[in-house]
Amino acid sequence: MGFLEPDLPVIDVAEWSKGTRGERIRPMARHWAEVGFGTPVVLHLAYVGKILLYILFGWLIVLSTKGIDGFLDVGRWWSEPIVFQKVVLYTMLFEVIGLGCGFGPLNNRYFPPMGSILYWLRPRTIRLPPWPRRIPLTAGTGRTPVDIVLYAALLVVTVVALFSDGTGPMPALRTTVGLLPVWEIVLILVLLAVLGLRDKAIFLAARGEVYGSLTLAFLFGSDALVAAKLVFMVIWMGAAVSKLNLHFPFVISTMMSNNPLIRHRSLKRMFFEKFPDDLRPGRASRIVAHSATAVELCVPLVLFFTHGGVPTAIAATVMVLFHLGILTAIPMGVPLEWNVFMIFGVFSLFVAHADRGLGSVVHPVPVAVFFLVIAGIVVAGNLFPRYISFLPGMRYYAGNWDTTLWCVKPSASAKIGANIVAIASMPQAQLERFYGKDRAQIPLYLGYAFRAMNTHGRALFTLAHRAMADGNEDDYTITDGERICSTAIGWNFGDGHMHSEQLIAALQERCGFDPGEVRVVLLDGQPIHRQTQQYRLVDAATGEFERGYVRVADMVTRQPWADDVPVHVAE
Repeated sequence: MGFLEPDLPVIDVAEWSKGTRGERIRPMARHWAEVGFGTPVVLHLAYVGKILLYILFGWLIVLSTKGIDGFLDVGRWWSEPIVFQKVVLYTMLFEVIGLGCGFGPLNNRYFPPMGSILYWLRPRTIRLPPWPRRIPLTAGTGRTPVDIVLYAALLVVTVVALFSDGTGPMPALRTTVGLLPVWEIVLILVLLAVLGLRDKAIFLAARGEVYGSLTLAFLFGSDALVAAKLVFMVIWMGAAVSKLNLHFPFVISTMMSNNPLIRHRSLKRMFFEKFPDDLRPGRASRIVAHSATAVELCVPLVLFFTHGGVPTAIAATVMVLFHLGILTAIPMGVPLEWNVFMIFGVFSLFVAHADRGLGSVVHPVPVAVFFLVIAGIVVAGNLFPRYISFLPGMRYYAGNWDTTLWCVKPSASAKIGANIVAIASMPQAQLERFYGKDRAQIPLYLGYAFRAMNTHGRALFTLAHRAMADGNEDDYTITDGERICSTAIGWNFGDGHMHSEQLIAALQERCGFDPGEVRVVLLDGQPIHRQTQQYRLVDAATGEFERGYVRVADMVTRQPWADDVPVHVAE
């Protein structure tokens, strides 16, 4: 890959353009296997710089606390519980503003590199309430002044908390600085909950399943650290359980081929069965996938149930290396600061307070209920992925996500541009602006290749043939649902729940698409107890016109350029 220029496939564009979609994906998939997305080195360095700034500003915020002094005297204050509290709230603020997950070109965001705050402080942008028919005062999909005030209030109250001092000595937690005032924590939680009921995108962007749960744990007083440890355990072990599938090795091979630290193409080829003709995951990918799952499932138990000494030190080291492995791969979607936070949490909770475990819990019933609720959401997310986002379901990097593929006519793109209040232009226009009109097809198809390198891509591109009206595919531009989501609501991070029927209806209400102008393929994640994935085909104007399922076994045996997965149509 180049330092300033992307390393794109070298092809005869005129000849390549004559092929079918599968034939055009083939050289892109081979390029991805050897190079990845071809991101310029300078762009990776920019993300590294963003991580360093995240750390620096967090450091300075912590030092604003009365009783915590010394920029380089970290050993005196890093284990204070209020430091962990502030890092949690600071990272949640960083995410909900739009600077964290989903930021920049590695998440298909070019101009501008973020949305979030640019959308959520703007009236008439689209919001997506999770239960508009069940929760009073949440119906509708238009952002109102009330929504803007609530979002602004969350930002302001969180900033106030970040610069607040502790409440004083707490012998139970061995701190003289104390914790943040309870009223600040309660107000942040109330605002986050109300916002989440008005717009699920904001709750998910705030990574409510992580930072919201940890903020709730702050209310447990002397049991707060143990409750926070349980949140970490649910994150790790929930993610590990979700990776007990046939999809995860495909994630590993795709991520390793895009890893900027693996420079030699020969090393990247090792992660595939037989380059260039068989791009299913090879032995190296399977070994890494199974090893990572075992680490994430077993090592946290050692970390939680050992209370110091060599076992804790070894387990902590392993988990730090685990997150560094993800971080240095700079994965698509860029959950970078989250991994930095998890590393800090290993030290702050499990090393500095290794002695605090279930035996030190003063009020076991509330803690147990808290654990059962957050763990229960993970269980439900794995059993019923259609109804629970992969984020609270802790299905991180499992390769088993709800996904969509949008087939959009040029006339529909024009209607979206004219009728949607948005900061960013449609994805195709962004690519053309960044790469030029002629070269824009190459990164577009590299995006197709990325989707197809994962198992669900084979099904999506197969179902696209069935979705497009009259089978005339030349009339449509195929766009990943995440890119539509990025334009329409200002944030995307791999969650198909945000660009499913609810967003389709919101766009139809504003744009009035004609029948056949927008056709959408919706593919649910795989329930952990079944080997099938349900699909739906939807016309934005007329509604659902087909549903059925595909078998996981049929997807994992095919190549990325295959679009002939057997489809089982519901009667």
